[in-house]
Amino acid sequence: MANLLKQDLASMSPKEVRALIGEGKITTSTAGMCNGYAQANLVILPKKLAYDFLLYAQRNPKPCPILEVSDAGSRNLPIIADGCDIANDFPKYWVYEHGEKVGEFTSVEQFWRDDLVSFLIGCSYSFEADLMEAGIEMRHQTEDHAVPMYISNIACRPAGIFHGNTVVSMRPMSPKDAVRASIITSAMPNVHGSPIHIGDPSQIGIKDVQKPDFGIADTIKEGEVPVFWCCGVTPQDAVMQAKPDFCITHAPGHMLVTDMKNSMLKN
Repeated sequence: MANLLKQDLASMSPKEVRALIGEGKITTSTAGMCNGYAQANLVILPKKLAYDFLLYAQRNPKPCPILEVSDAGSRNLPIIADGCDIANDFPKYWVYEHGEKVGEFTSVEQFWRDDLVSFLIGCSYSFEADLMEAGIEMRHQTEDHAVPMYISNIACRPAGIFHGNTVVSMRPMSPKDAVRASIITSAMPNVHGSPIHIGDPSQIGIKDVQKPDFGIADTIKEGEVPVFWCCGVTPQDAVMQAKPDFCITHAPGHMLVTDMKNSMLKN
């Protein structure tokens, strides 16, 4: 099943892919799935913390671009993925208690409560189809793993209990492709927009680019430069710093494939 899906997932519809995820038939990274459609990161918090988090996202729009916020207790997203089930339609979830990860799950239905509010945040996987159309390789897709992600030293603006540093995703490419990628992604601010840094990882606090905090390291070829974008895993660093009693997020790289076309997210 996995081999067949790997060949077909790029051209499948979001509803088809979400159905397979909901049935537990896809538990892998969603990179390369449903080309042309936006993907979304997830943070689920008790309603009492929702305002603080919404303010945190509003103050940090580049790493935390909000695509939709659910009603309290609702598992549907009528704007970006009507008919989806937030508790089952991500391939993997992480559950936190007091800032510590307590488990990884393919469904969080057993944890659902009437006071939970879901925040869907733009994901850089969304712009990868545009980059590949321009002939720019996405190395993590070639190597079939989640994009490498790193906690940088770039501080986010705090809000309420939430504070932390920007998490960045990295894609290696030639300097010429890095310029083209910057131009292409600058038109998509709702999925992080242009790169936040190009070149020396140590300048943004990354000691070893081959040891990501999340995801799996890419091969970087001679003559290539690392290109870093803000990442929707940034809220997970904020959650770890704030230590709320309870929180659910997606597992990094394991997104919701939405019904929104990438073209809807462009300036």
